[in-house]
Amino acid sequence: MWKKGQFRFTVAMVLMASMLAGCGGNDKPAANEGADGGNAPAAGNAAGTNGGDGGNAPAGNKPVTFTFFDANVGDSFDNPVAKEITAKTNVMLEIQQPTGNPSEKLNLMLASNDLPDIMDIGRGDILEKYIAAGALVPLNDLIDQYGPHIKEMYGDMLKKTRSADGKNYYLANWYGLEQYPVFGFLMRMDVMKELGVGDKTNNGEPFSSDEFVDLLKKYKEKYPTTNGKPTVPITFNGENMGAITGSFKGMFGIMPYYQDGGELKTDVKDPRYLDMIKFMNSLYTQGLIDPEWATNKTQQYEQKLASGSYFATADAFWNLGKPNTILKDGAKDQAKKDEAQFYPYKVLAPGVEPSKATYGPKSSLGWDGIGISKSNKDPVRAIQFLDFLASEEGQYLMMWGIEGKDWDMKDGKHVPRPETLEGFAKDWDGYSKQTGIRKWTWTIKNGPGSDGTPYDLIGRYQTDPVSALAIKNLADTSFDTAPFDNLGPSGGTPEAIIQQKVNETTSKYFPRMVMAASETEAVATYDKMMKELETAGVSKLEKIYTDNYNKRMELWK
Repeated sequence: MWKKGQFRFTVAMVLMASMLAGCGGNDKPAANEGADGGNAPAAGNAAGTNGGDGGNAPAGNKPVTFTFFDANVGDSFDNPVAKEITAKTNVMLEIQQPTGNPSEKLNLMLASNDLPDIMDIGRGDILEKYIAAGALVPLNDLIDQYGPHIKEMYGDMLKKTRSADGKNYYLANWYGLEQYPVFGFLMRMDVMKELGVGDKTNNGEPFSSDEFVDLLKKYKEKYPTTNGKPTVPITFNGENMGAITGSFKGMFGIMPYYQDGGELKTDVKDPRYLDMIKFMNSLYTQGLIDPEWATNKTQQYEQKLASGSYFATADAFWNLGKPNTILKDGAKDQAKKDEAQFYPYKVLAPGVEPSKATYGPKSSLGWDGIGISKSNKDPVRAIQFLDFLASEEGQYLMMWGIEGKDWDMKDGKHVPRPETLEGFAKDWDGYSKQTGIRKWTWTIKNGPGSDGTPYDLIGRYQTDPVSALAIKNLADTSFDTAPFDNLGPSGGTPEAIIQQKVNETTSKYFPRMVMAASETEAVATYDKMMKELETAGVSKLEKIYTDNYNKRMELWK
């Protein structure tokens, strides 16, 4: 899927957005953010909790070291933020991270029963495998006795992360639904003005599909050739089919599953899916889509966009950081360099209301699960440690850094120091490694804290022009995918093999349908795909989807 659960300034801010959404390397979230933070009390005010006393570790809690497996970040726990966390909790971590595939390491640890004390595992099959094997301890009683901040911050989310037995085995990160955009149709703002739609470049209004097609045609008419070849207005990244389908599905309001009565069916059975294919095919047969789109590699795609020869694309807006930087630097009028960039817009298919567009798939359940393993000798101290991280104080410490050094409290609000913002703008990775700010995102909640400032300083506090317009144009298309997450068959089952075959079949036929010679051929190709899916056993999968969905809805009551 699109990437993992975000969401820099000028060049850096656009590139930083890819760290979110997913996000996005470890692009979280983006694909997975958002509820408002509550007024959590200071971490030292609750009986039995650690920290919150200005940096002095709580009396009676001897220093303890936990081993911590983090599938995402392997840095040593010794930067300034880490040291401050240790000072407030008396907990030191030995971070473990595989140099190879995290999934392979997790499977090996489970098979050998060699488990670290605390584990950060991506939500999905492996996390469920750990729970089924009894490798993670139930957290319910621990949270009731020692997790006041967990209960306040997570709230009803704890119901949604329960397992079938009604118990909680992990705490989500990047949890809660946030109204934040993901996919969209990106168009050059300066060219839009040339084509006569300058009034719609920044007013937040969507484009109809006819208006969008008209712009593509006008561009082709105004610039009939590029480097001696016929101009094509729009290109895509063939290595990121999820972004292409996500954008066009968003335009047609297509959900992760087609709900037909009380049954969940694969989304390609949604009548609007075939309408989407017909629309894409019409763009292709009219010569409006790059004929090489399906084989474009990421670098080639970025080079094409940066060349200035293309007007539009369909993508997550944060993926265009590199071409936008080059376009800005090469703008003839540097006073209007921001207009040279690609900006994301909402395009609506016929009959789709603006509120029904689905450009922003976001899971309120987050990306990872942080659990305490059965090997942990002191689960009480472990849950107290996680309770501090989950508190508002812990959130701001992990994501903003140290008060008086990286930020200050002014008039009741968190205010970052200029040097902190500048450090991230110049070198995101380096500054994060140096300070520890946003290096770890365990137990992080989406949205603002009690004073209205976002927990995610770098991803949300200050936005570049592209991100700001994305929020204006597309934030209202966010929808929660959590009810539909991981409804498929369990790994290693015969049905999982069917799922793989179904995925391969739809992936194979998608470009064929788009690039069919005519609409008639596109429809015939779609019909052929549907027959292959039925032969592969898609109907068996749909029964599993429906059954798992109904069980989940019952569990969430």
